[in-house]
Amino acid sequence: TATRTLLTLLSLFLFTQVFGLSSVAQVVLGKGNSGQYLSINMAFGIGVTLGIYAAGGVSGAHLNAAITITQWVLGNLSWTKLAAYITGQFLGSFMAAATVFALYYDAIYDFTQGNLTVSGPTATAMIFSTYPAPSVSLQGAFFTEFTATVMLILGVLVIHDEKNNAALKGAQPMLSGMLVLGIGLGMGLNTGYAINPSRDLPPRIFTAMAGWGMDVFTADHSWWWVPVAAPILGSLAGVFIYKACIGFHNEPDHETENKKEEAGTETS
Repeated sequence: TATRTLLTLLSLFLFTQVFGLSSVAQVVLGKGNSGQYLSINMAFGIGVTLGIYAAGGVSGAHLNAAITITQWVLGNLSWTKLAAYITGQFLGSFMAAATVFALYYDAIYDFTQGNLTVSGPTATAMIFSTYPAPSVSLQGAFFTEFTATVMLILGVLVIHDEKNNAALKGAQPMLSGMLVLGIGLGMGLNTGYAINPSRDLPPRIFTAMAGWGMDVFTADHSWWWVPVAAPILGSLAGVFIYKACIGFHNEPDHETENKKEEAGTETS
């Protein structure tokens, strides 16, 4: 089953990331003539939707290392599953970056004249991974990623919580895609909303190997760890907030249902 899970996650992440990263490539390399920021938001939303439809059956669609780690911390996942999911996410994300690089190889070289850089007028590293806006401090960027991931996990829990007013099974992937779209529409300015270690780190490793060099790790005060650490902490915080504000208050419903059932049995 680990192999099956791994393969599913691989294909699924490839799906999500190819849509997302290629949309960024098209906006950057097309110099704004082939799409704007909104098209990137929409492509990531579409990618997430399709990814969850593709793998929901096998893995419950573990698309995000932060959420996977949170599930493991809560005791809902075994070590082996944690390892399988994260390996699948990372391999899929890495392959997606390689795919988009191959897809836009000519355009990247035409745009950069073969000079692959992280910053400057023909910077292209941000096609693959997130980098903070020049105006944002590291603390501000960390807080942005943390908060955006809190919103992501709250949204995911609201969509999937059976005890609450959960969405219909078939609609859940679409709503999750809309959730990612919504986060991009409102919380992308500071950091490019990574909200997911497995969306950000593997393509960064790919760019380091593919010609951008170690700048991808040292740029912006060694920014690379923020989209890894902040989403994990944000996800844990989001689950805690959900349980405190919504989860615990839904528990008594079962008791009232049981009482109703008991009352029903008595009367019959």
